[in-house]
Amino acid sequence: MDWLEFSDNWVLIPPKPKAIVHFLGGAFVASAPHITYRWLLEQLALQGYAIIATPFINTLDHGNMAREVLWTFEDGLEDLFAAQKLRRRGLPIYGIGHSMGCKLHLLIGSLFEVERAGNILLSFNNYAARQSIPLVEQLSSVIDVEFTPTPQQTNSLVGDRYQVRRNLLIQFSNDKIDQSTGLYQILNGRFPGLVTLQQLRGDHQTPLAQDLSWPRGESFSPLDAIGQWLKHEVYKDLYQLRREVLQWLNPLSPVKNI
Repeated sequence: MDWLEFSDNWVLIPPKPKAIVHFLGGAFVASAPHITYRWLLEQLALQGYAIIATPFINTLDHGNMAREVLWTFEDGLEDLFAAQKLRRRGLPIYGIGHSMGCKLHLLIGSLFEVERAGNILLSFNNYAARQSIPLVEQLSSVIDVEFTPTPQQTNSLVGDRYQVRRNLLIQFSNDKIDQSTGLYQILNGRFPGLVTLQQLRGDHQTPLAQDLSWPRGESFSPLDAIGQWLKHEVYKDLYQLRREVLQWLNPLSPVKNI
């Protein structure tokens, strides 16, 4: 499998995909998701999920951003079918978002008619502009600058209109800006019993981590054993995230060791 730039999306298509993942990254790393989230997305593709990662540039108008990434995704999906990169229509579609990507998936599910089998929301946060962008904090005493919709408006929209019933929220133990607990209360009030909140080891940057290969010699030496142990310790948070995401996507399917 190779990454392809297709209709302004980055796509990775396994031979016989069993579902489609629409991925949206964090605010300042979302312009190249095939690079910044490469390991996580490629692991999902190796398990049979077609990846459509939509880049975006952060602005204050989050409603318009949600509209644009949805249009880009839907155009890309139709173009993939037209080019026969994808052949089987009717595959379930899951949204996965990290940080800002969570908010965009929530707005997509609240403002537009979409069909989603579920959403996975990693490290959700919904802070005001002055708390998110240092320059805005300096300007806030002079001019009124805020995201549209505001954090309060976003919570109200999700509580009243969000359509995606099945959701997995993942927060990390050392993430100081995560607001998943409040979001869980909103979503569970709307869809009781269909929302899961899972806390894993790690921090806000864990989904961005990359797995570095440890080169082995012709024979497995003590140095190789130490290297493999260090790799396991350093990347166990990343592997745990992979396992939890895959098990939630398909609880009945064993996760292959890649």
